Amino acid sequence: MATKTMMRIVNSTINKDAELPLQLSVSFKKVFSMFEKYASEEQVGSPYHKSAKDLVKELRKYPELIEGFSDLSLLKKYEEQIQILLDPLFPEPLLGNEIKAATIPFSFTSFMFTDRFENILDNAGDEYEMFVRNMEDDMMYIMACTYILNLCYGYNIDLKRPFFFDIPDQNLGVTKHYRAAFNGDFMEVTPTENAPKITEEDYRELLDNFDNIDVWKEKFPPNSYILSGFGLMNLFDVTADETISSIRTNLLKSGDNLTEELQNNLREFYNIKDLMLGFSLFNIEDEEADRTVVKMAESLIFTQGNDFVCSDFFCNHITRRIFKSNETIALSDVEKYGKNTHQNSFYKALKKKGVGSIILIPLKASNNGFLAVLEIASPRPYELNSINQNKLKDILPAFEAAVERASEEHQNIIEATIQEHYTSLHDSVKWRFIDAAEKYQNELQSGIEDTKPDQIVFEDVHPLYGQADIKGSSTARNEAIKEDLTTQLTLAISVLDKACETEKLPIYKELMFRVEEYLSNVKGGLNAGDEIGILDFLKRDIYPVFKHIRDLGKGLSKEVDVYMDRLDPVLHVVYEKRKAYEDSVSMLNDKLAKFIDKKQTEAQEMFPHYFERYKTDGVEHDMYIGQSLVKNKTFDPIYLYNLRLWQLQLMCEMENVANTMRSCIPHDLQVASLILVHSNPLAIKFRMDEKQFDVDGAYNIRYEIIKKRIDKAHIKGTDERLTIPGKISIVYSQDKDADEYLKYIKYLQSKNFLGKVEKLELEDLQGVSGLKALRIEVVYQKDFDEKNTITFQDLIEEIKS
Repeated sequence: MATKTMMRIVNSTINKDAELPLQLSVSFKKVFSMFEKYASEEQVGSPYHKSAKDLVKELRKYPELIEGFSDLSLLKKYEEQIQILLDPLFPEPLLGNEIKAATIPFSFTSFMFTDRFENILDNAGDEYEMFVRNMEDDMMYIMACTYILNLCYGYNIDLKRPFFFDIPDQNLGVTKHYRAAFNGDFMEVTPTENAPKITEEDYRELLDNFDNIDVWKEKFPPNSYILSGFGLMNLFDVTADETISSIRTNLLKSGDNLTEELQNNLREFYNIKDLMLGFSLFNIEDEEADRTVVKMAESLIFTQGNDFVCSDFFCNHITRRIFKSNETIALSDVEKYGKNTHQNSFYKALKKKGVGSIILIPLKASNNGFLAVLEIASPRPYELNSINQNKLKDILPAFEAAVERASEEHQNIIEATIQEHYTSLHDSVKWRFIDAAEKYQNELQSGIEDTKPDQIVFEDVHPLYGQADIKGSSTARNEAIKEDLTTQLTLAISVLDKACETEKLPIYKELMFRVEEYLSNVKGGLNAGDEIGILDFLKRDIYPVFKHIRDLGKGLSKEVDVYMDRLDPVLHVVYEKRKAYEDSVSMLNDKLAKFIDKKQTEAQEMFPHYFERYKTDGVEHDMYIGQSLVKNKTFDPIYLYNLRLWQLQLMCEMENVANTMRSCIPHDLQVASLILVHSNPLAIKFRMDEKQFDVDGAYNIRYEIIKKRIDKAHIKGTDERLTIPGKISIVYSQDKDADEYLKYIKYLQSKNFLGKVEKLELEDLQGVSGLKALRIEVVYQKDFDEKNTITFQDLIEEIKS
């Protein structure tokens, strides 16, 4: 007899306090009946008769073991007797090999173990408690209900899912995974007086309500049945079920025959020889739209390119569950579904394919607006239902990974098309390029000859242009070049002068004369090509002499080194003032660019619009807003007005950012700001050859001409430039535009952002006349904080007022 089979009672950490439809009673009645059989007079000749008779006589002294008990402390009290009763089920030759335990059904409380099981638990450590990896409380309740349906009512419910225990092995430092198999031969179930009778109608309702625990508890109230006996649990050291492994492998390797291979896998999985499998990939990026397009399909229902309205094709229940909530749904009886939906389009498609029951599984890609719907169908009703759909639970992650990969591959094709024929795009208009790329790819796949990508044109959009230009940049850059050249030539003269003291060669005097002549010219003012000519002279005539001077020694090498150390190591010129200036420009540009980019992110929340920002000597930006730029939103003029006010407020803030930067950069820089107002909407077209947007049409070209020339404009009758530091210029051509902007100016004056206003007329530009301007003083804020600026809500309230 085994000596190590009853070392402990192990409770599972799951379901300790969970409800069950069963009252659990430990009973050894069926085992005792086996002993009674061998003890009967009919078995007198049996070699087990006498020992069985003695055991029966002894065990009758403990009626609780036969009648049953729920007090688990009795397991310890009757340890010796239970060991005798169960000894035939735990044959000693198998104790070292089998992983087996006696257990209380649906609680996983185990009380008798083989030696191998004992060793596994010993290696797991004192703190380990047996835990079923994939078992929730509601699932345990429903499984108990299906067990009752099978045992008491004869309904063969297929809810066979493998249960796994993850048990650490501290000796090896790993966690091992075991699949459990249960033997219920020693159990019986009897209904109590409170147990409702289950009808055929109840059974069919349950088939369609696997995930509705309330329905199950209504049909099987807690503790309404009594389960007496015990179970045997065998563990097998496995990694996964063979079918699940095969499905996962096929999903990972993909391939041209993937759908057929998965269909064969699922036929074995469900034991349905003619099971059908399909899938379709939908674009659901716009959550407000009811219309969707099938992007890829090996479907039982759809074909690629199908464009349909969900609410017209499906019933509202499926539209909501599949496309809105992304929940799996099972139709166990397609005919019943057809009756309830007045034979809608979805029913007709299923009927045409001979589908009797179907499971629809939505699998959403994480980041690109795609939804795959997996279709698993049977020709017969009730073979697929809300219960056995849950058999797929353990392999859905592999399906999700496959959908993610397929959608990414599809997206990569679209992105490649966009990159080849278009360019990197602003998010606000990317949808239009995606539509064009989708159309182009579909035409290619359909074999249409001479297909070309569509031209991208947005009609009737309102342009907004602004710039914060660094004033006097050309003059400042020339002055920096002049100062650096002056320094470099002065240093060269110093080296030659020292050389004259050591070596009285007339050539040194002649070279000094030429250098001084260049220096005089530089101080008088630079002309085009002067810098290149001076540097060529130094490289050709001076540097060879410097090499000779350095070789003379006598302290002259130090003079040459002083000269060389002042040169930029890459450019080989004195680059001190220019570097200070260009660093200042770069720092100011970066600050302004980051500021406008951050504010633009917030502006897009108001209403999507096209935005492009680029750096010159300062920062310029273009914006376009209008109905044609958005896919599923409605444009209203209030969004244009708000964007104009936002732009003016932005220019005020950028002026303050630039003013604050003056104390932080090596070279003192100021900006002059300008806004161009264009009253009439225009069209913009994506230029395929230049990979950028430009205005479309001869009439609209005037807008681009004004943009390029306006910052050089003068006030009419004067030599004064329109754009000057400390003021924002708003250029317009129609008085109604001035009236609109004066309202915005008044608002920003009330916020102490703007000061006095000038109304100006501008000199005619080449090809452009009749322009006017408002020029407004900027009120620089003391201790300006770019984080605390006027909010969108402030702007919207101002527009509405």
